[in-house]
Amino acid sequence: MVLRKLMKRETQATLPEPLIRLDGVVLRYPVGPFIKGSLKTGLFSLFGHRGAQGPQKQFHTALNGVSLSIGVGEKVGIIGRNGAGKSTLLRAMAGIYPVADGRIEVRGRIQSLFDFGLGFETESTGRENIFYRGLAMGCAPDDIAAREKDIVDFAGLGEFIDMPMRMYSAGMYVRLAFAISTYLEGNILLIDEVFGAGDAAFQQRAAERMQGLISRASIVVFVTHDMNLIRRICNRIIWIDGGKLRADGDPDTVCGAYHEEMTGKKLSAA
Repeated sequence: MVLRKLMKRETQATLPEPLIRLDGVVLRYPVGPFIKGSLKTGLFSLFGHRGAQGPQKQFHTALNGVSLSIGVGEKVGIIGRNGAGKSTLLRAMAGIYPVADGRIEVRGRIQSLFDFGLGFETESTGRENIFYRGLAMGCAPDDIAAREKDIVDFAGLGEFIDMPMRMYSAGMYVRLAFAISTYLEGNILLIDEVFGAGDAAFQQRAAERMQGLISRASIVVFVTHDMNLIRRICNRIIWIDGGKLRADGDPDTVCGAYHEEMTGKKLSAA
């Protein structure tokens, strides 16, 4: 069961005190349909729909009994080898993936910086998609309207902002998505890796925006493989291994243990 407390669409100053709590969370992916069936069948199976016939489904347990609590002031890094369940855990917190067992409670407005390409209507203009994406993020129409000019200016797409997004290059697509995702702020910031898009000037502005978001957010949860970066940003590290919580503690201790297991070498000072 997933418990998610829906908030009224209010200003950030009136949002409830942020909290993320997971209690015995189990999340499984269907394996069989992606091999022998269709993508549609696989997606349906995530939500418990069964086809009329076909082989018995096989499942991979991506999260296995994960329990943790994250409160105000914590900047939490999630580390682990590829396939360990890091991004799955982040998306479960965001409410994207349904869980098979356990409980997730989130209080606050989530701002997620991942899957930038999802949720756009390619036949609609960039300006229209600002509104659509904002609504999908849980923002009130007045909040979106108040931020529209800032979003447009930051993206720097010129006349393309009023053209259908099917005409956009990949870089333009990501620039607009980044601008929307970072100007419609929540008080819980979920980040999956760091990306580069656009020219050097845009990347510099993007880096400055990210620093500002991290400093203002009440809770930050950050997935990355960059040990030095995560130790600079975070005050707590969670190590996920095989879908389970392997370690949870201060950055130097947990990152040091992880790095030594992966490489056989001590981690140098940040």
